[in-house]
Amino acid sequence: MVKIFYHKVVISTLLLLLLAYSSAAAQAQDKPLYFAELYKQHMQFSDKAKQLNGLQVRFYGYMAPPLKVESDFFVLTKTPLSVCPFCESEADWPDDLIFVTGDHPFRIIAYNRRIVVSGVLDLGTQSHQETGFVSRVRILDAHYDMN
Repeated sequence: MVKIFYHKVVISTLLLLLLAYSSAAAQAQDKPLYFAELYKQHMQFSDKAKQLNGLQVRFYGYMAPPLKVESDFFVLTKTPLSVCPFCESEADWPDDLIFVTGDHPFRIIAYNRRIVVSGVLDLGTQSHQETGFVSRVRILDAHYDMN
């Protein structure tokens, strides 16, 4: 009898811990992330970024001026850029950027309007097939809202 009670307590405790962890993970995904949370030293991905890889995330940022008017991708930057980073040879390429893709054309907005982008975080160096653009961080199946 004591053994059965002990097993029920252990199972209940484990279920509560699992529920608490799931709730904390859901809350972490619900809060928008910041560029500073992506990396630790020497451009290594942070533990938080690694844990969220493949999961739904939200990021604050700014839409860089696009390469073309209608496109199913854009570059999300930490700070507003008034020029297309691909088009101006003198423009400093920002250290903090995320390549954002979706299954629909994105509406272009003013470069200085902060947005929140939602989608699936994808880490690791990849080259975009259409543009050849190399990225380390992507948000896939993305949508954005004005902030």
